[in-house]
Amino acid sequence: MKTASSKIFGARISLKHSLILCKELRGKKLDKARAFLESLIDGKRNIDGKFYPKAAGKFLEMIRTVEANAKQKNLNPERLFISKIKADNAVRFYRPRSLWHLRGQKARAVNLTIEVGER
Repeated sequence: MKTASSKIFGARISLKHSLILCKELRGKKLDKARAFLESLIDGKRNIDGKFYPKAAGKFLEMIRTVEANAKQKNLNPERLFISKIKADNAVRFYRPRSLWHLRGQKARAVNLTIEVGER
């Protein structure tokens, strides 16, 4: 089976929110997943009363990237579905010193991976 993939390292979104979105998107066709994320961002759909716009924006960016990668590999865009999608903890980093009360705090980030295949 031919596949195409996309990765984002160090995305500044919540791991909890990204895991919820991964669970919702796993196994969906690519065009339905894109429409679902766009409706989440617009506020037309929700998951248990929440919209997760920041995480949905990152996932939408990844879906557009993986679609371009699949097109480059000559995969049929109508037959693409999300075969693997995951979110992992990334390396913690120190926040910048711009706000004094946030100085020295460690912030979290997330690594995102998506892989699509043809059905």
